[in-house]
Amino acid sequence: MTDAADTGAPEGALAANLMHFARALRAAGLPIGPGRVIDAMHAVRAAGITNRSDFYWTLHAIFVNRRDQRELFDEAFRLFWRDPQLLERMMQMMLPTIEAPGEEKKPVNRRIAEALAGGDPARNRPPEIREEEALDATLTWSDREVLRKMDFEQMSADDMARAKKMMATLRLPFAHVPTRRFRPDPAGHRADLRATLRASLRNGGDVIALRFRKRRDRPPPIVVLCDISGSMERYSRMFLHFLHALTNDRDRVFTFLFGTRLTNVTRYLRQRDVDESLAKVARAVEDWSGGTRIGHTLAEFNRLWSRRVLGQNAVVLLITDGLDRDAGSGLAREMERLHKSSHRLVWLNPLLRYEGFEPRSLGMQAILPYVDEFRAAHNLDSLSDLATALAEGTPRTSRYIWTGKAA
Repeated sequence: MTDAADTGAPEGALAANLMHFARALRAAGLPIGPGRVIDAMHAVRAAGITNRSDFYWTLHAIFVNRRDQRELFDEAFRLFWRDPQLLERMMQMMLPTIEAPGEEKKPVNRRIAEALAGGDPARNRPPEIREEEALDATLTWSDREVLRKMDFEQMSADDMARAKKMMATLRLPFAHVPTRRFRPDPAGHRADLRATLRASLRNGGDVIALRFRKRRDRPPPIVVLCDISGSMERYSRMFLHFLHALTNDRDRVFTFLFGTRLTNVTRYLRQRDVDESLAKVARAVEDWSGGTRIGHTLAEFNRLWSRRVLGQNAVVLLITDGLDRDAGSGLAREMERLHKSSHRLVWLNPLLRYEGFEPRSLGMQAILPYVDEFRAAHNLDSLSDLATALAEGTPRTSRYIWTGKAA
């Protein structure tokens, strides 16, 4: 790649290419506005385009401001600047890979492919495919049903947007549990002597009408421990939308994110606006898409937060794939303590979607004996099944025994 001035290329061509590249990044989900495009143009003029590496890092410094945006930017840069006319030839987005002569076969991110193609995959399909789909429409599932069964990892940007809207309507209908407190109730079975005496004083004590009360009940607390390491990135971001809806739907929902450290994001998820809420979460979390130290972070939770949030029959949702950087060091001890402190401990693992799944890692083997339920969590249907199972209120088992088959 050479400087535009050296090749005699007009300055407007570079500006147009930068604008189209920024539009593709924005369609893929990066927060890029007109100001970023202007800054990129000034930066390229100042740094020059002497080689591809300098050009890459110049645009990277302008368009990327979070760690989770790097993968999307790298994929978009590789595809767009390899072939500036790629926008007109993105029918290959329907294939699992895009190959070029002399280039190693590499999977293409579906969000980037759709962004470069203009965001509408249907416009790029051959006419014969559209005709065949029109003829077979009566025998196919609806988009909504397909979306519910689609893995979060395989979703495009449009699929993820629709899944987030559907996720906002999901609820966890826990059965209410009785508390120690009482509330007035004319149909109650317990006489309230204090309220009866106060009422009799209003009538001079001539008439004594009994007042009754009943035990107050409320849903149990929900404590969520969600893994945000690199292997769980796509799933944890989708779960955050579900947890935001859950937090704003009921009280006593506590959410903790962990990678190499523990972060309490409960107050950020209480914001009514989901975009503002998740933006605050992103600023608060420092170890996103890094490693995982499950034993270390659970020890911190048990030491600092267990007594505060694990009361009144609390239900704990542990969302992780069980891949631990510390090879399960100290994890069994902390899991045993967490199991004893909670009323019900549910492990949600996206890897359980595979039919031949086996808990071979040391982290999984340390976690499994201390959970009451082991469930898959990789699509909308799995979250709906979770809601149904939790609504049933089944009693906890003494220990969960691995049978060697996927749940």
